[in-house]
Amino acid sequence: MALDGGYLRYICNEINEKAANSRVEKVYQPNKDEIVLVFRGVKGACKLLMSSRANSPRINLTEYAPENPKVPPMLCMLFRKKLCGSKLIQARQPAMERIIFLDFDATNELGDHIRLTLAAEIMGKYSNVIFISGEGTVIDALKRVDISMSSQRQVLPGLRYQLPPTQNKINLLEGETEAAAERIVNALESTAVDTRLSKALLNTVQGISPIVCRELEYLTGKGKELTTENLKASEIRKRLVFFIGRMADNLKNLRDTPHMALINGKPADFFFGDITQYGQLAEIKRYESFSKLVDDFYIGRDTIERMKSKSQDLHRILSNTTERLSRKINTQTRELERCTDREPLRIKGDLIQANIYRIEKGMSRITVENYYDGNRPFTIELDPSLTATQNSQKYYKGYRKAKTAEQVLNVQLEKARSELDYIEAVSESLSRAETESELNEIRKELAEQGYIKTRQGKQKKTAALPALRFMLSTGFELLVGRNNTQNDRLTLKTAAKNDIWLHTKNIHGAHAIIVTKGMEVDEHTLREAAEIAAYHSKARESSQVPVDYTLVKNVSKPSGAKPGMVIYVKNKTLYVTPRLPQTVR
Repeated sequence: MALDGGYLRYICNEINEKAANSRVEKVYQPNKDEIVLVFRGVKGACKLLMSSRANSPRINLTEYAPENPKVPPMLCMLFRKKLCGSKLIQARQPAMERIIFLDFDATNELGDHIRLTLAAEIMGKYSNVIFISGEGTVIDALKRVDISMSSQRQVLPGLRYQLPPTQNKINLLEGETEAAAERIVNALESTAVDTRLSKALLNTVQGISPIVCRELEYLTGKGKELTTENLKASEIRKRLVFFIGRMADNLKNLRDTPHMALINGKPADFFFGDITQYGQLAEIKRYESFSKLVDDFYIGRDTIERMKSKSQDLHRILSNTTERLSRKINTQTRELERCTDREPLRIKGDLIQANIYRIEKGMSRITVENYYDGNRPFTIELDPSLTATQNSQKYYKGYRKAKTAEQVLNVQLEKARSELDYIEAVSESLSRAETESELNEIRKELAEQGYIKTRQGKQKKTAALPALRFMLSTGFELLVGRNNTQNDRLTLKTAAKNDIWLHTKNIHGAHAIIVTKGMEVDEHTLREAAEIAAYHSKARESSQVPVDYTLVKNVSKPSGAKPGMVIYVKNKTLYVTPRLPQTVR
């Protein structure tokens, strides 16, 4: 974990610099794993995010506070009642532990001043945010822990707060830096088994993450891998003591600058100091703010995780519906294949009628000349209990039934395929949704189409989301729909007849409109708009994506068609590579 005790020391310092002596103005709980405090004081306003999410726990000042639910959870209401109006006294960190305590000066119902504390414990899947009273008892927590979950440490309202069990590791900040470095190296040398140096450091030093240990090994070995056995060489030992001592000194005096390693443009790791271990394999980005780096590192991952959590029910409904429709289409396709093979039934009926004089009641089969096939012998099965005429009518009835079934199945197959196409379009819209408001619109659309049961009682009306707006480099404005309902509204109501409509060819995606205002649109504008339209489609990760475009007046919606489904004529096609738009309004 990169957000270790060393990094939290710098985060703690930033919180004190920007939020100490500020009052809590607002408290939000975007989801069950996160709490956001909004502070306001003489230094201005700032937001503090605390997350206990297992794969991205953190505490940092943030500019990207996540979207809040319309109805705050009960825990959020408790936090608001206790903390709103209180003053943050200080943020503190015990030794190099992965815990930050936030101490508040608050008032109770009688107006007396009381001390309240929030403990942000950043410990992987055991991360938590715990609300503690002045007497040291737990008021509540983001994650309650009972005896069935942990026999060593319970976190429940009314119980006394206990620090997590301590590890038998050396604190870098204890005593003189050189003495601390010597203690660490002595402990490494006493390791009974020859171990990789970075792993031994991780097991010996308190509050440092694997990237810090790898960096110390890399610097000590000048890029070569080392083990504890190598410490017998005096030069290597001296280098390790020097680099540990330098890191301890920087931590004590808060002199480091955070850096992030990016591999193929994606955040891979971060460290409270410089990163050299990746060499040419990674781009190293330097930050001025420790909180800003954490925000940039986790924001993409958190957004995806948050939206995945909130859209699980929609994904399940769409997945089940897709599976049901696929089974239905496969079954009906097999039935249709059997129906199309009905011609032998008519031929048998005709041949029985032509040879009716030769058939006696009780016969189980007859061989006749098939005049449909050059008078070759042809054996026909008969029902002994039926007359010749009745046998021929039986075959004719089977033929007519298959013919009728073919007509019905063709209609049903077309309907099922159209419905499956619509569900896939909704799935594509869901994959592009970035806010809870967009999820709510998709949920409303599915409810209107009968895929989700609507709640009983009067529903509160919410304003429709606006379309995405992009300013193209040539000065034209581009509007892009977020979902099927918005696609319809954008194309059929918002756009003018002479605006230009774009959509990926035979690929699910958003409707895009170039607002022309009666002006001519050049090739560069069309291509730039097509690239953005392709980006907002299922082919986002592809290249040479076909994008159709035509005037809005050439686009129409068939009667009874599902949301987002249109037909268009007089179109042309561009082949483009999707790109992330540069300017969003």
